[in-house]
Amino acid sequence: MSKWNLLLFGVYPYVALAICLLGSWARFDLSQYTWKAGSSQMLSSRGMRLASNLFHIGVLFVLAGHFVGLLTPASVYHHVISTEHKQLLAMVSGGFFGLLCLLGLVLLIKRRLTDPRVRATSSTSDILILLVLLAQLLLGLLTIVASTGHMDGSVMVMLADWAQYTVLLRPVDAAAAIAPVALVYKLHVLLGLSLFVLFPFTRLVHIVSAPVWYLGRRYQIVRQKA
Repeated sequence: MSKWNLLLFGVYPYVALAICLLGSWARFDLSQYTWKAGSSQMLSSRGMRLASNLFHIGVLFVLAGHFVGLLTPASVYHHVISTEHKQLLAMVSGGFFGLLCLLGLVLLIKRRLTDPRVRATSSTSDILILLVLLAQLLLGLLTIVASTGHMDGSVMVMLADWAQYTVLLRPVDAAAAIAPVALVYKLHVLLGLSLFVLFPFTRLVHIVSAPVWYLGRRYQIVRQKA
């Protein structure tokens, strides 16, 4: 195992997570008014609902699939499904929702770059994060294509071992587990980790925001003008 492999897949995950947590804490503490997605729907609602719904439905299912698929031990899911069938399920469901997400994301990027009003109010980070998400999504879909070459689920097991060793704070074992996999998988993992680094400094922070305080606020009284 090379030093680069240990650095990128053993050490970098913890660096990325530390930046994500500390950066998010600092931003929320020092600049709460920037903690938002910065909706542009009021500027132009044309095509916004379709694009946003496709993207968010797709990305939520993709993230849930990654979380369950990578962090569920084989000893648990083998009670209901084999490794080979689990990979097939991941490829079919991930491909379907990945394509939904891709379509929505492409529409959102097109809208942000071609609508004059939306483009004028877009920051560099707004456009950058959309392009990074596009690259990550394309890499993810390419891993599905690559997975057709080994339907036994062996690579899926290596990636799951990497994720589980990382969570268990065993960086050397994690780096060793992912070392044999193909480059496309490693690029997908690295860019995914880099999204954690970008998280505190972009509109992605709205992912962990929920207006729960609305549930406890006082009722708003609206009187009609006589």
